[in-house]
Amino acid sequence: MDLTYTEEEEAFRAGLRAWLSRALPQLPAKPNPLDWPARRSYDTAWQRMLYDAGYAGLHWPEAAGGRGATPTQHLIYLEETEKAGAPYVGANFVGLLHAGPTIAAEGTAEQRARWLPPVLRGDEIWCQGFSEPDAGSDLAALRTKAVRDGDDYVVTGSKIWTSHAEVADWCELLVRTDPQAPKHRGITWLALPMDAPGITVRPLRTLAGSAEFAEVFLDGVRVPVANRVGAENDGWRVTMVTLSFERGTAFVGEVVACRRTLAEVAAAARANGSWDDSELRRRLGGLNAEFTALWRLTQWNVSEAQRGGGVPGVGGSVFKLRYSHARQELFDTAARVLGPDALDLDRALTLDRLSSLSYTIAAGTSQIQRNIVAERILGLPKGR
Repeated sequence: MDLTYTEEEEAFRAGLRAWLSRALPQLPAKPNPLDWPARRSYDTAWQRMLYDAGYAGLHWPEAAGGRGATPTQHLIYLEETEKAGAPYVGANFVGLLHAGPTIAAEGTAEQRARWLPPVLRGDEIWCQGFSEPDAGSDLAALRTKAVRDGDDYVVTGSKIWTSHAEVADWCELLVRTDPQAPKHRGITWLALPMDAPGITVRPLRTLAGSAEFAEVFLDGVRVPVANRVGAENDGWRVTMVTLSFERGTAFVGEVVACRRTLAEVAAAARANGSWDDSELRRRLGGLNAEFTALWRLTQWNVSEAQRGGGVPGVGGSVFKLRYSHARQELFDTAARVLGPDALDLDRALTLDRLSSLSYTIAAGTSQIQRNIVAERILGLPKGR
């Protein structure tokens, strides 16, 4: 893998930096991080600015409305926007990082034309309806059922940990369409309109006080068959495409953010005298090496995805597994450096530390990722 940049790539970087220097001062003040309706407005306004400037869906194929940028240009974009302090995808993340790429890869021409432009413009927000109270890590155990009735599916069941359901227009929804089939073979992927009759959303409050997740109850909700992505009962394969994006590329911008946080923690250690602790310096040095390696792994994974037709491979599980633990180690170290100040809930770093606790569960638990690495990369036999 060639890690040097071409003249064309450096020109792309320079153009992006110039645009960011003009665009960021135009943004309004950031809303309260716990106010998701306000954050939706803020995030979608930024998304529209990206769209108008030609940076929305930068790495998406041109046929899907993107710019068809190379993997290196995509990584340059993530690096420069993070360094500049630009907003991240926020409330847009399911549409931009999960549902949109899945529809681009698996949807029909009509589905791509209907759903992708609003995602790229920031007009519509998506949420993720995968997990259920009894189907988390064992996602294929889901029981929300969809019964075919003419041109509709009638959906009954419930979902939990549904990201941004309270502000979403659409939901990527997994349902069971054949209860007699083996559990991995009777699942279907649907696009659910969140304003359909029969939907009840009950927000869930996290440890940090945010209501970015919700329970969703579906009572005889009618979803058009035209909203099915992929074939009936082929939803598990489509879901693996979604999860490959979630584990393979959805966290890459956060690696840059963690590297910046690490630099801030090191500066704080120098300022308050804790830098004199040699064990702490070794730990900070180890974290620096860890996140540098994760960034190189990110480059490799994105390059592999490009060679694989745009869909990340199982290498994303290696990244997700190690990144989840490295992030927790980073914020534990930050708390050690900051001392009592690390308990201040008005500090972004404190909220980040609380959210880091979920990373070894979200997007597939670390145990699930280890199984994927063992079976699909190392070729080890399945556990019994």
